[in-house]
Amino acid sequence: MESLKEWATIVNALEKGDQTVILRKGGILDVSSGFKMEAKKFILFPTQEHQEYNHIKPQYHKYLEQAKATPPKIGFNKITSYAKVLADIDISSNETINALSSFHIWSDSYINERRNWKPENPMKAVFLQVYKIPEFDTPLKSEYQGCKSWININEEIPNGKAVLNDTEIKLKLDQFTEIVK
Repeated sequence: MESLKEWATIVNALEKGDQTVILRKGGILDVSSGFKMEAKKFILFPTQEHQEYNHIKPQYHKYLEQAKATPPKIGFNKITSYAKVLADIDISSNETINALSSFHIWSDSYINERRNWKPENPMKAVFLQVYKIPEFDTPLKSEYQGCKSWININEEIPNGKAVLNDTEIKLKLDQFTEIVK
């Protein structure tokens, strides 16, 4: 199954419902035109690289501390969730990106840093519904390495339990849709 590489800190926030939107430009090894949605349902593949306190809003530093305190076993990654895309849109407006601040835990300075990388490419805003699954370990392979967003880990996943209930997710999705329209 397709898997999206994302900071373990962000995966933790997604799994707690404190984040519902990811903002992506794409990794260095992604296509030159920027981040592309390669799947509408995918495993969240936690990564340890690039996570820093100054990239996260202070009230969410607990998620970075959790990620550092519970690393996966050497040679493996710990999979605990998957996501479904409920909406995605390319955004070039700083005003719109700033209006999405309540949907994620990244600091304003980190968002600005990402916006300034390949400024000709829009930011992809992706609204996710996240599902917790029983934890399992998957072996790390050399093809998973590098600054690329998508990998295929060849794992089937069980049905999960939605992090946010139907009412909560609809309310947040309606708010997101109103901002990005």
